[in-house]
Amino acid sequence: MSKLIEVKGKSQYDEDIKPSYRASACGPVTAFVLLRHLFPTQQTPTINDLYRQLGGTKIGLPTWRFVRRLGHLLGADWTVKVCHVHEAIQQLDKGRPVALKFDKWFRLKWCGRFSYDYHWVVMVGYEYVEDSLHVLVHDNGGRNRPSKVRSIPYQPNKKILTFVKIEPSKRGNRKSLSSNQ
Repeated sequence: MSKLIEVKGKSQYDEDIKPSYRASACGPVTAFVLLRHLFPTQQTPTINDLYRQLGGTKIGLPTWRFVRRLGHLLGADWTVKVCHVHEAIQQLDKGRPVALKFDKWFRLKWCGRFSYDYHWVVMVGYEYVEDSLHVLVHDNGGRNRPSKVRSIPYQPNKKILTFVKIEPSKRGNRKSLSSNQ
């Protein structure tokens, strides 16, 4: 069983991102990619604007701030919430990518080998490799490299992963991104 959602990725080192933001822009880039996917016909805020609106810092973007401020940006018609891996898979099955944070530092998991120490990415799918779950993520690029999809084993990383779903609320009236600004 597997699932992959086609999403246009973005590198956090692209020229349109303020140079002083690039090293810590993975959270705002993740939000940008998700918003562009959810609202394809709407104008998405720039990553520089999202960096400020979401409260990005040189040491990253805390999960609680990502959830609260992105929820505020989207308004009451959308739910932005931390979820478990099973809920993240359900979101993917419904065609909605998920924000995924790797964080060994603030989870106090200094020992161990993880795919990333601290990084936000867009989870765009999942697959099972030899009966082991792998998450498919857009990695937000690198210096002189565009974002690409990577397959990352779930089990060795699960202690430092946080999934954030973005879904329509149960209210029914779905406003666009631009109507909430």
